[in-house]
Amino acid sequence: MKCLSVSQPYADLIINGKKTIELRTWNTKFRGEFLVHAPLKAKTDACERLGIDKTKLRTGVIIGKVELYDVKMYNSLSELKSDYKSHLASEGFFHHRYGFLLRNQQELRVPIPYKGSLGFFEARLHSRITENDVKSELFDEEYRYQWVGKH
Repeated sequence: MKCLSVSQPYADLIINGKKTIELRTWNTKFRGEFLVHAPLKAKTDACERLGIDKTKLRTGVIIGKVELYDVKMYNSLSELKSDYKSHLASEGFFHHRYGFLLRNQQELRVPIPYKGSLGFFEARLHSRITENDVKSELFDEEYRYQWVGKH
């Protein structure tokens, strides 16, 4: 399954639904679901600016999945600033011209340790963990809980 490394605290903000635009300097034709990987290092300045405790962030793991449904090209600084509540980026990121529009985020109950890479990459999960297990973990949890105590 495709995967994208997103620095913390932004990876958690995506999976929690608080960040719905991921800014990048590059465009993509890819549309669909992908895994969100949180690299080993978190952005300390972003944590401080957003009031997030860096010590509570998960790093070096795949933390969930999200759907990329479109890409928005920013043609002006004012246009980029108007979407601040959706991308939460500092002014240092305002040279990023493409916004990946995200929805349908879901968190893994148990993060999967994994080494990240640049751009979209194919996550080759350990032989004991299949893509179906990841999908089952994400999609079937709600279904399983509706039957708790009813059998």
